[in-house]
Amino acid sequence: MALTKDQIKTTYPLPVYNYRVEIDGKAVAFSEVSGLSVGYETSTYVESPTSGVGPRRMVMPGQRKTATVTMKKGVVTGVSVPTLFAWINSIQLNRVDKKDVYIRLCDESGAAVVSWKLINAFPTKLDAPSFTASSNDVAVESMELTADGVVIEQA
Repeated sequence: MALTKDQIKTTYPLPVYNYRVEIDGKAVAFSEVSGLSVGYETSTYVESPTSGVGPRRMVMPGQRKTATVTMKKGVVTGVSVPTLFAWINSIQLNRVDKKDVYIRLCDESGAAVVSWKLINAFPTKLDAPSFTASSNDVAVESMELTADGVVIEQA
């Protein structure tokens, strides 16, 4: 029996290519986003024995880890330098311009289904494309962001 459109929508996973990135409320085209993870540091606690058995070790959750996200995009005239370079260059002026960044996974109609929000993100690294005279590849720059954390929001 063939599945209906609604059954396919609720049972099949979404493709990873249909997403958008929003920085400061503006959509910026990135070809790749990686490093979206939520994690916690751990602390090991050793409890002294109350019986004849050796010490008991317990692992406890600690502080939430900071998120490090890498985003790659093609170099586009009039877009790359004013947005990404200006943002990382502001750190050199001793002004850290932290922004919330949204990565939204969309369905086939373009509506956001799941969003990953980078809280208080700022750039820590901007890599220029690799240049090779014998290649005809697209020039791709890479930006690394550090954020206070990642929040996952369901649409």
